[in-house]
Amino acid sequence: MTKTKIPNLRWWIVGLLFLSSVINYIDRQTLSILARTIQNDLRMSDLDYAGVVQLFLVAYTVTYLFAGRITDWLGTRVSLAAFIIWWSVANMLTGLSRSAFSLGAFRFLLGIGEPGNYTASPKAVSEWFPPKERGLAIGIYTTGATIGATIAPPLIAFLATTYGWRAAFVTTGALGLLWVIPWLWLYHPPRQHPRITEAELATVEANDAVAAARAEADGTASQINNLTERGRWALLLGRRETWLLLLSRVLTDPVWYFYLFWFPKYLSDQRGLSLLEVGRIAWIVYLAADIGSLLGGWASGALIKRGMNTISARKRVMIVAACLLPLSPLVALAPSIYVALFVASIAAFAHLAWQVTLGVLIVDLYPQRLIATVFGVVAAGSGFGGLVSTGIVGRLVTDYSYTPVFVLMGVLHPLALLLILNVRNTAPTNRTAQAV
Repeated sequence: MTKTKIPNLRWWIVGLLFLSSVINYIDRQTLSILARTIQNDLRMSDLDYAGVVQLFLVAYTVTYLFAGRITDWLGTRVSLAAFIIWWSVANMLTGLSRSAFSLGAFRFLLGIGEPGNYTASPKAVSEWFPPKERGLAIGIYTTGATIGATIAPPLIAFLATTYGWRAAFVTTGALGLLWVIPWLWLYHPPRQHPRITEAELATVEANDAVAAARAEADGTASQINNLTERGRWALLLGRRETWLLLLSRVLTDPVWYFYLFWFPKYLSDQRGLSLLEVGRIAWIVYLAADIGSLLGGWASGALIKRGMNTISARKRVMIVAACLLPLSPLVALAPSIYVALFVASIAAFAHLAWQVTLGVLIVDLYPQRLIATVFGVVAAGSGFGGLVSTGIVGRLVTDYSYTPVFVLMGVLHPLALLLILNVRNTAPTNRTAQAV
């Protein structure tokens, strides 16, 4: 029996990746929104809270090193379903916490599952999208993360004030289990998909042809085919670009972790807002991040369509983003909460434009069959940077104030930009990219 074809199937797949990222960040953000409530209930200090966040980040960082390889091994469909089931159950278990120890243990389990969303998603994009569409595709599913962070404050505040903070974890965790059903129904590799149209399959095959030609040109195709598992790791870790991208995430991702894990606490502790007040206004910052994801992804694609070299287009967007982040210290110095929110929104906007574009760079630079592995290695730098910075932030907030933290957040992207500018242009030319 012939199954009904679905036009533009790749964009429906991105829609599901968008939803998985929404759920991922709601689950991650639930703790930071409820931090003060949980600290009071479980009698936890700020350093205890920092320790719980660090346990999450330890698991998150270490798992990233393996999540990408697992994704390349199991394939996009199975691996993403397995990861989201794991982290959803872990989030539901958080509602059973009775102490800082058990809270940390359950968040550690959450950290094991969540990286899979960000190794499987770019692999899906590499399988389905040509270069000129990748930025927008990655921007869309990354926007899911920031949408999750946007709707989390009012949603979690409502659930916690209505049903209690424990019920908030159970409810949000259940969303991921429901998501798995349409994912397993819809996602299959392009050539095996029973609902793909001939036109879309031709687009995918043209994209694969360009990727294969690029791999042959730089010698990676034959290398990968003839290498052992150990040799593949040596090939990736021996590339200069791998370390430049990894160190860039070490430097810059602490900014996003701060806005996820500490900014709602800042609004409560430093600006004196209640849980409901945080729920009413904190979403503004994450909405700005949503816009940054979309515009960042769209902008480099638009530059490519206008004739700019692929890597040069990505770098142009990152330069602009890095120039906006030094405004961060003005958050702490702002005379009113509204000015503080405005500046924080600019910082979140710029960081997500940067982060999306860095992700597209990885897809541009590496062979398709190793995309998830490379994302895992590079993203481990994200977890490491977040792990180190969380301890620093906890100590600075406890011993001093939030002011030096915002100063630190303002200098990290300009430092990372020096690394990104040294990434060599080894992606296909714009003429080749436009051909697909």
